Amino acid sequence: MSSSLRRGALAAAAIAFSIASLAACGAGNDAQTLEVKPDNAAVSVGVIKVQNALVITQPLTESGTEGTGPAVISATVFNNSKDPQTLDSVSVDGVGTATLTPAKGKGKLVVPAFGSLVLGGKGNASAALTDPGNITDGNAQKVTFTLSTTGGVSLSAFVVPADSYFTKWGPTSIPTPAAGASATATTSTSPKPGKSTSATPTDSASASATATESASAG
Repeated sequence: MSSSLRRGALAAAAIAFSIASLAACGAGNDAQTLEVKPDNAAVSVGVIKVQNALVITQPLTESGTEGTGPAVISATVFNNSKDPQTLDSVSVDGVGTATLTPAKGKGKLVVPAFGSLVLGGKGNASAALTDPGNITDGNAQKVTFTLSTTGGVSLSAFVVPADSYFTKWGPTSIPTPAAGASATATTSTSPKPGKSTSATPTDSASASATATESASAG
């Protein structure tokens, strides 16, 4: 896929994601706004609905290339049944099965009766791919959500980098730059204003002169 087509696909996904997120703010799981089908991946199988499914990779680098590191699956799983179900696995075709982590504590991810489960974002459950392989931003990837009663629910989800609209839904693990690389990672710390941590040529010269005077005095 050319870079221009890829940018177009990512822009379309961003717009669709923002609109669908606003639509999901309707009151309750059966709100009319939820009947609007988003352009982002969505599917219904029996009592289960999966909406706003995305595979979110590392942010783009300064040169505009794809970053390397863990990726995550972001989605909302709705359960229109009186019985809860567990989300047993999330897998990406050609990549593997994600590591599922509940929002709090340990155990399985539960989609409550007449409720929903959100994957991705601060304070929510997560589905992380530690080795995302060769998935490419701008492509569509088959993702399968396997639930305890409904079984496998599959759809094709856009692959997007954790930039712009998707920053807060993307991976929390951002690799630091390798030795010799430009120190632009968010994990770096800057000295406090007025407290330089590096010596200037003037500082070095002053220190040398002081040392010489002390030696002569002795």
